[in-house]
Amino acid sequence: LSAYWIKPVDDGTQGTNWRDAWLRQKLARVLWVPIEADASIPLASRCVGNAILWQPDQQQSQALRQDWEELMDMVCLGQLEKISSHHGRYLQIRPKAANARALCPASDEEGNRIMTLPRGFYLRTSFTRQILQQHYALA
Repeated sequence: LSAYWIKPVDDGTQGTNWRDAWLRQKLARVLWVPIEADASIPLASRCVGNAILWQPDQQQSQALRQDWEELMDMVCLGQLEKISSHHGRYLQIRPKAANARALCPASDEEGNRIMTLPRGFYLRTSFTRQILQQHYALA
């Protein structure tokens, strides 16, 4: 899944409710289109699998919400630099920039403006694999 930007929080409250979260809306329904990824095969010759229109079940929705709330708490508290790959069961936050010179404004723990790497939400590979295995095991 492509990354979703973490937009800087200007007033500390915008986008901090899961029900209204942009990421929740994006994950409500996802169209998965499996495409053969072998770089040695020309794009026009790659196989395309059956598409899946997926929506999270109740357990997945709850886990996504918990991950998002944990991560957004850290973002809103200015703890971006403390977020690691250990946070989140289904979601993770990773740097999005191609290089270390691409910086964006954020706030630190004291509320001071800092420049940091832009970050995005990503679904964990293990979660993506789970979704695909569930679908294709039933197909």
